[in-house]
Amino acid sequence: MICERIDLIKKGENPYFVKELQSGYVVLGDYQYYKGYALFLCKKHVSELHMLEKDFRSKYIEKMASVGEAVFNAFKPAKLNYELLGNTDRLHIHWHFFPRYQDDLAPLHPVWETPKSIREAETMRPSPEQLSKLKKQLLDFFEKN
Repeated sequence: MICERIDLIKKGENPYFVKELQSGYVVLGDYQYYKGYALFLCKKHVSELHMLEKDFRSKYIEKMASVGEAVFNAFKPAKLNYELLGNTDRLHIHWHFFPRYQDDLAPLHPVWETPKSIREAETMRPSPEQLSKLKKQLLDFFEKN
């Protein structure tokens, strides 16, 4: 799935694409139940973080932190959750950034405990206008740094 998304980025056909960095691609999540939900897709095709060559891994982790900082600054959450799981897409590492807000319905629970039918309801898919606004918010913080 991640490889397909990267192929769409390279073809200029991924509407969720935000920015290319040295070691990966920043994209917004398909669903925005957690407003500002973003991902950082690694440019290398590996299933585990430790499988990256040491220098590249250092750069990837450094850029991951800068993506987190941009998401945090752009969307001003009360807390930002970072996750590198790979349980559903086991072939390509990617980070998830979940902004958590004061009005979060389950602030002490992992995002995955919110039922998928709620998190991925069609009403949580951003319109093209909403997507454009979210991308601009996020890009503004990359361009400032």
